[in-house]
This record gives sequence, structure tokens and C-alpha cells, in this order.
Amino acid sequence: MPAPFLSSWFAILDSDTPDRILDLLADDFRFAIVFSEGEGDAQDFCGGRPEMEGYLAQRERGALAHSEIASSTVESDELYLGQVRRAGGFEASFVAAARLTEDGHIRRLLISRSPSVDFGNR
Repeated sequence: MPAPFLSSWFAILDSDTPDRILDLLADDFRFAIVFSEGEGDAQDFCGGRPEMEGYLAQRERGALAHSEIASSTVESDELYLGQVRRAGGFEASFVAAARLTEDGHIRRLLISRSPSVDFGNR
């Protein structure tokens, strides 16, 4: 079963208006994004809504595209394996896990990305 929420999340993130994801956050939203540039160079963005606002403010807009490799849903949890591309070329693989509320908002989000492993090639 696909992960419709995370599919929409990454589509919004890649759009010209990524701040729209803020409308999807639950009141008790918490997240962590471990963002690696490779070779031990990683940043850990974490917190709640204010920290997500800060994360969005520092991101490049319109430069990256997220694509799905595999996804699944189990009850209120979604899992998503994907690839980040820049100008059509591989930048990084990533994995995301989300827990949703009954009314379809995101309560928990964990994302990890690295250029060191490419899941796009089978």
C-alpha cells in the first residue's frame, strides 16, 4: 500500500510554496531530519513547529526533486524510501517515517538522507 500523506508532503516540499506543509502539522508535532552531505558531514534538524519553520526557511527552493522508490502504510504510520535529485542527477537517497493523527495531520516525522548510498539502481 502506498504512502499518500508522505507522497503529498514531498510534492509540496518541492513546490514553489513549501510552507504549505505547516498546515499539515498536528498540535503535538515533533520531527528529526538527519541531513548528510557525505563523509561524516551531517546536520540534525529537530524540534516542533518553530524548528520546522526554521528548517523550511533555510532550504533551497525549487532546486531539488524528491521521487519515490518504495512506500507503505500500516495503520497510522507511513514509510517512504526515496531519492533526491538536482537538475535530474542523483543527490541522495532518503528514508522517511511518519505517524499521522486520525484527522490526517502529521504527529511524528523522522527523515534520514545520505549521498553515500543510492537505492535508485537495482
